[in-house]
Amino acid sequence: MFKKVFNDRTAGWIGKSILIFITSMWCYWSIGEMYHEGWWGPYYNRLVYLIPGAGFLILTLVGIKWPRIGGWLIVVFGGAFTVFFLNIHFVYGRISVGRDLTGSLISAPLALLGILLLVEGGNQKRRIAQGWTPQGRWWRRNFWYLAAVLPPLVLFVVMSAYSLPIVLTRVDDCERGKRLIEGNGVSLVWAPEGPGWNWKQDYGGYPSWNMVALYGMPPVGFEDKPGFDSAKGELASEDDMLKYNLCLYLSEDGTTLKAEAQNFWRMPTINDYASAFARHGVNAGCVWPGEGNKKMNCRITPDKETPLWAPDLSPIYYWAAEESGERNAYFVSYNGWVSKTNKDGGNPRHSYRCVREP
Repeated sequence: MFKKVFNDRTAGWIGKSILIFITSMWCYWSIGEMYHEGWWGPYYNRLVYLIPGAGFLILTLVGIKWPRIGGWLIVVFGGAFTVFFLNIHFVYGRISVGRDLTGSLISAPLALLGILLLVEGGNQKRRIAQGWTPQGRWWRRNFWYLAAVLPPLVLFVVMSAYSLPIVLTRVDDCERGKRLIEGNGVSLVWAPEGPGWNWKQDYGGYPSWNMVALYGMPPVGFEDKPGFDSAKGELASEDDMLKYNLCLYLSEDGTTLKAEAQNFWRMPTINDYASAFARHGVNAGCVWPGEGNKKMNCRITPDKETPLWAPDLSPIYYWAAEESGERNAYFVSYNGWVSKTNKDGGNPRHSYRCVREP
């Protein structure tokens, strides 16, 4: 009897347990990114980051209540994700895959999870037909619902208790002009809001490292440059950044771009950023160890505050002048992390800020 019941429930136990784990991970990501990336501007900017976690939670509850519906939804979602992520399309009647197969590492487990729930749906229907009824005690009848809801709720409470005091006490003096920032024995003037800082483009994002680096190469501007086709892997180098970067074309007051290089401003280095990081008006004392994808050594953890950052705008990363190989460039995060990504990458969270000597 025990063996019969165990075999009948195994697919459902495994499927629901995996789904709850995946949901908890997505909730962890959603809550963390809401506080890290989404805490700026109107309240709905924050809510957007909760959509993935909330979506998986709803899917989990549907899968627990109606395993067959939840199973099919997961199978369809996994297939749609695969097509989207791998950029599968037809070219001259043949299937073409625009990206590598790493997307299958996510879509394949989702498909298996959907199948497990479909099996559970069939088993559940059979159990009910044989006279099975839910357990008498409330907590046993609702065990899976509690297991699905409690982890996200605990995560939200714990992560909010840590992050809310940080984001609610950020310093913003609302000054967006030129700023002299002194720290670690370094004094630098940072550009005012405009083409030298947080210059949003028509598509809603900010220029990529590649666009900033090649700005001054004829023709001056963000137009395509002869011999630099990012689709073919032709990207700017660190030497190009030093020679043609956008900051060189800023006027002396930092408010306009000129047709010819003015040479007042330049792109900041990682060490320039390190010297300017602060929190609550106190320099963070950050030092970069000289390696990417690592956090700077700081006396205190810096935050997204003035005078270096604009807390009310979306950028939480600034491009640095240095490259990391032919395809990647360095950027810094407001909390002192140094990372690298594609030179031609650009989104509403990556910006830059030009700098000059006093």
